[in-house]
Amino acid sequence: MAIEKVREYFAGLGIEDRIMEFDVSSATVELAAVAVGTEPERICKTLSFLKPEGGCILIQAAGDARIDNRKFKDQFHFKAKMLKPEEVIEYTGHAIGGVCAFGIERDDVDVYCDASMRRFETMFPACGSSNSAIEFTLEELEKYSRAKGWIDVCKTPQPEGE
Repeated sequence: MAIEKVREYFAGLGIEDRIMEFDVSSATVELAAVAVGTEPERICKTLSFLKPEGGCILIQAAGDARIDNRKFKDQFHFKAKMLKPEEVIEYTGHAIGGVCAFGIERDDVDVYCDASMRRFETMFPACGSSNSAIEFTLEELEKYSRAKGWIDVCKTPQPEGE
């Protein structure tokens, strides 16, 4: 089970006791927000994209963020193409609904944090299952996901009139 892989990874860091497991699904941003008891935008979703040369890119973003295709292409110099569900499992070891950037053992997976999360002090990413999460500061999220750094490839909803 993918959550066990994440638990083992976090145990090596001494933080496995921070994983929250729920009796309800947290498989979508909205469900995760209810399970955690926070706003949907504070859920850290992990988006996965195929690299043309092989491997994939994982982008951790705020729950209300969407990929901006122009920004993505400017950053990575290729068009955004999301992984198919079976490819997500192949590259991350996690199924859709529990995808996260923790405990990934492949060298061809690059992880990034998107600037859409900088509005918050803490975020809630999944932990490999469709009923789990953990609360991390942005610094912890970057460190424990082994992110290559911060990028700005998403757009967030703008309040009306802006």
